[in-house]
Amino acid sequence: METTIPKSSTALAALLRADFTTLFRNRRSVVLALLVPNIILISWKGLVKHAGGPFVLATGVVIGLMAIGLMGYTISITRDRDKGIFQRLRVAPLPTWTIMLSRIIVQLFMIMLLTLVVFVVGYQFDGILLSTGGYILTFFVAFIGGAVYLCLGQLIAGLVKNPETVNATTRLVYFLFMMTGMFGDIAQFSDMGKLGPYLTSMAHWSPYGCVKIMLQASMEPAKWGHDNNVALMASVAYAIVFAAVGIKNFKWESR
Repeated sequence: METTIPKSSTALAALLRADFTTLFRNRRSVVLALLVPNIILISWKGLVKHAGGPFVLATGVVIGLMAIGLMGYTISITRDRDKGIFQRLRVAPLPTWTIMLSRIIVQLFMIMLLTLVVFVVGYQFDGILLSTGGYILTFFVAFIGGAVYLCLGQLIAGLVKNPETVNATTRLVYFLFMMTGMFGDIAQFSDMGKLGPYLTSMAHWSPYGCVKIMLQASMEPAKWGHDNNVALMASVAYAIVFAAVGIKNFKWESR
């Protein structure tokens, strides 16, 4: 009997249907991923007058990107690896690269949805309105920032095999990044003595800070400058390093 090998496009389309179906069935986790950044966005309405709309919007988007990359992508691929789904897919007559590409496309959809929802909430509740160029550029920068956290998630999934440990690690990293960003913002707008400049610098060049700097400047394209170019290069470097180590150490089975 002759074995029929499907085209790569056919295999990818089938995987995308399955992954989007799974995303729909887990819509509560999608709602939670969108809820946290928008709660922060609404609660920080008072900061719009002092820090500016782009600052508040960028904070909401970057926190959402962390949730998608760490809590969404990492946990989902670790769960599927532990259940043996990847092993079954690998013996199927389809290219291996389509398995991960399908997952990444779903996460890119989530990034687009998150950015759109933050824009709508920011306008409806905080009265933040950007230029057309600002909206378009922010979408592109959000994909770059999302790639940083997707690659960080890949790094965690590659280095840690146990799903429970992965779950704990992603939550810890999410918390640390959020606190780093929050303390950096507080140090920027308040007098914290000698500790202030160090906290600001650490938050500024962390993955959180670099992504936020890019997002904030992309909302006002005229203000994009050298500092933002450095943040862009640093973000790309973070993504490359995270992806290289994560892919190299990734195992298709948990045992």
